[in-house]
Amino acid sequence: MPHFAPVRVRGALPLPGRLVRHRRRAVALGLAVTAAALVAAGPRDADRSRGHPDGSPAARAASVPPEDRPARHAGTTVTAAVRIADAATVRLLRPGDRVDVIAAGETVPGGEARVVARGARVAEVPEAADGAGDGGALLVLSVPRATAAGLVGASATARLAVTMC
Repeated sequence: MPHFAPVRVRGALPLPGRLVRHRRRAVALGLAVTAAALVAAGPRDADRSRGHPDGSPAARAASVPPEDRPARHAGTTVTAAVRIADAATVRLLRPGDRVDVIAAGETVPGGEARVVARGARVAEVPEAADGAGDGGALLVLSVPRATAAGLVGASATARLAVTMC
């Protein structure tokens, strides 16, 4: 039998050698797969939470007294559309301006003016509708959720005015 030189395969490392050589890629791939699995298995709003008969966030929030609710809900900003009595004042405002909203009129207890919202950010100043007359002007304000209810309620019972901060 003739003598043959040993057969050598070039370019391929044994399996453990490849893993060592590409360790960073393997770790990155493992972390990515773990993160994807955690996101896929994470809680959903439609799922019931552990220990709660109805796991929806709205149901959980409704079952907790307002004084015990987390502070993160209090800082949520919402937009509220209110009618300001003096349309000319509203025309002076631009989005981004800060205003204090004051409720005044005969329907306010004691007839005194009260501040309903402090430092509210003007989100939008809609164009006046034709024929709006002397009914004031609409103003869209960005305020904390806790302030929005009082602001909209005051707009239904009193005349509102704004002062620029």
